[in-house]
Amino acid sequence: MGKAFLLTSIRIAIRVIQDFMQGQLTLRAMSLVYTTLLSLVPLLALSFSMLKAFGIHNQLEPLLLKFLAPLGEKGSELAIQIVQFVENIGVGVLGSLGLLLLVYTVVSLIQKVEASLNFIWHVNSVRSLSQRLSGYLSVVMIGPLLVVTALGITASMMNTGLVQQIVAIEPFGSLVIGLTKLVPYMLVIGAFSATYILIPHTNVKWRSALLGGLIAGVLWETVGWGFASFIVGSAKYEAVYSGFAIVILFLFWLYLNWLVLLLGASIAFYHQNPAYQVSGAIHKPLGNRAKELLALEILRLIGKAYQDGGRQWTLENLLEDISLPMESVNEVLQKLLSRKLLVNAGDEPGYFVPGRDLLTISIKEVLDVVRDDAEGDSVSDAYADSSVINILLELNSLTDEHLKNKTIKDLISPKDV
Repeated sequence: MGKAFLLTSIRIAIRVIQDFMQGQLTLRAMSLVYTTLLSLVPLLALSFSMLKAFGIHNQLEPLLLKFLAPLGEKGSELAIQIVQFVENIGVGVLGSLGLLLLVYTVVSLIQKVEASLNFIWHVNSVRSLSQRLSGYLSVVMIGPLLVVTALGITASMMNTGLVQQIVAIEPFGSLVIGLTKLVPYMLVIGAFSATYILIPHTNVKWRSALLGGLIAGVLWETVGWGFASFIVGSAKYEAVYSGFAIVILFLFWLYLNWLVLLLGASIAFYHQNPAYQVSGAIHKPLGNRAKELLALEILRLIGKAYQDGGRQWTLENLLEDISLPMESVNEVLQKLLSRKLLVNAGDEPGYFVPGRDLLTISIKEVLDVVRDDAEGDSVSDAYADSSVINILLELNSLTDEHLKNKTIKDLISPKDV
């Protein structure tokens, strides 16, 4: 057990380091820094409006001070300036166009975060516009409220008479104080974990998300401590960049934060998908025969479950049963979904069911979908001799004749029915 855990940890660490060295994570982190600069004030303005409605908007500044604490005294000044700027924004008097622009900049930031996490999770499909808007605004509105409420409950509990009596008794007092000090760290870990569960357009297991959130939270605190130590000795940077030094340091701190979030997501992905832990287990395009087998097997599994009232097949279930890379399975799935041979049912991301009666889905139709006959028709056959063309036409004719009456229903043997 210990050796397996150690081996898994080493494999995940190696793959995360490889991803970092390839540069995609750093590139996306830098892209998120740029989007954050455009979205930071609108994001805080919407959060401020929500907190103000509950009378707890004064908690915004302490949270921002905590985030910018590694920047030292300059960070405190920057936090105060940002809060003052946010307070001067009258969301109610912006007008329809101004409010739309405000919401758009916030949505664009979360959309960029989702795209980065989907890239890490090898997800190509995206949510519908309505789902993105509702989900994004829920995160913006409810997220800060939950964090502030959790901090408020913790502070209120510490001020109750019962807790004060317990604190006066050792060793319970030291234990309670220690747990109280852990609350901010637990909130950071919870925020990372919730991001990994809610934002990617795929099912993320809570254990994997929690592991990624735990490591990201510890890494975030460590990076913050290291960055604060760096700030202490950064007098030379202030001498060179003068008033721009705080801006440059702020950008670098944002970059480190986004990079930590993406690294945690990468850890969660490799923990949930052991097949990707081996360096050689990268996605290789499947040949036509492999795609045909995969398409028919997917329809057989889903068709049998639908017919028997069995398990609901999700993408995650299919990956566990078929043991192929996500890209390969998802590529074939998208083709079947695009031709309505399968449909997505249930809540997003949902599960798959046949698009119509199994007796009406012919095997020939499935093979044609996978082979992309529409694309093949666009290729000229003028370069081929007529004898070659006739052989292929004869082969296709024989295949059509043999399969014309065979459907997905025939793939479900009588003993399984």
